[in-house]
Amino acid sequence: MAIRPAIAETLATVRVSEDGKTFVRGDPPVLWRAWGVNYDHDLSGRLLDEYWIDEWDTVVEDFNEIKSLGCNCVRVHFQIGKFMETRDQPNAAALAQLEKLIRLAEKTELYLDITGLACYHKQNIPPWYDQLNEKDRWSVQAMFWESIAKICKDSPAIFCYDLMNEPILPGSEPSADWLAGELAGKYFVQRIALSLNGRTRETVADAWVNTMVDAIRKHDSKHMITVGEIPWVFVFGGGKPLFHSASIGSRLDFVSVHFYPKKDEVDKATHALRSYDLGKPLVIEEMFPLACSEEELVTFVRDSEEIADGWISFYWGKTSEQLMNRKSTNIGEAITASWLKKFQQLSNDYTGDSAKSSQTKKQSAPATESK
Repeated sequence: MAIRPAIAETLATVRVSEDGKTFVRGDPPVLWRAWGVNYDHDLSGRLLDEYWIDEWDTVVEDFNEIKSLGCNCVRVHFQIGKFMETRDQPNAAALAQLEKLIRLAEKTELYLDITGLACYHKQNIPPWYDQLNEKDRWSVQAMFWESIAKICKDSPAIFCYDLMNEPILPGSEPSADWLAGELAGKYFVQRIALSLNGRTRETVADAWVNTMVDAIRKHDSKHMITVGEIPWVFVFGGGKPLFHSASIGSRLDFVSVHFYPKKDEVDKATHALRSYDLGKPLVIEEMFPLACSEEELVTFVRDSEEIADGWISFYWGKTSEQLMNRKSTNIGEAITASWLKKFQQLSNDYTGDSAKSSQTKKQSAPATESK
């Protein structure tokens, strides 16, 4: 069945096209590409699930501001400690608030990229959780995803489930901590095992992905599943995808990678991105002018058009105008304000009736994985 470019924003479930290469929605299928933001925390650093009950009006206002940026999707991050009371008892209040968030997403026509199992703030990690062995920890993680899927399964506003933000595995020696690396008081990277115990990294990753996918598929057979992966091919200048490799990623519906191009290295980033063009839809799930200029990030987006099916940046509760009108705007806020303005200007090229058609993308064979 032929795919036609999107003409207007209508809420219909997003899915992978019949040829497996792009996203579509509706019947007949309409080409769809993700253009959105990570809405993980506010400007003060509070995570969404730490204030969304007491400050619901703020969330509503933020979703409307995200929509005004020209976005069609928003990535939200949920902490396991906020959603699991005990190892087998979900938090009813958190699940009720998630249902409320879904209704808001439907109303504002913003698709949700639901990223789970976060342990970003150590103070929110239950002591009992870190004391569990690998098998029991995976069991709690599976219960988390079962609970989420039960709430989300019938809504067209669900874009996907992202199993975990940037999961990693131990090396040849066992690790002592489930978390790896602190950034501005947050721990975005998490191990799925502390020891390989004679297994290969591929074996452990495959078993974990299957466990989480099985938990979701008990209740939701419709919405897509992915994993937001650190692009080690770019970071190390070589290697190959792990979670999105052919053997491990067979049950993942599309590829998600997080790219922060470096100054004067946009070509290098684009080349590395091609290693993740594996015949599936590809989403750049995180991007920001963190280590490059705004102009260089725009170049990266433009250069990735034939490869990518989505681009997701960041929004931290303040618009460009609000940031610039603060009494004391620091350098980071000024960069954010300028980027949000540019991001909004780019929106028409990637969403709505003026979006560029990418029907010709990925006509060639998938790129060979780097070695």
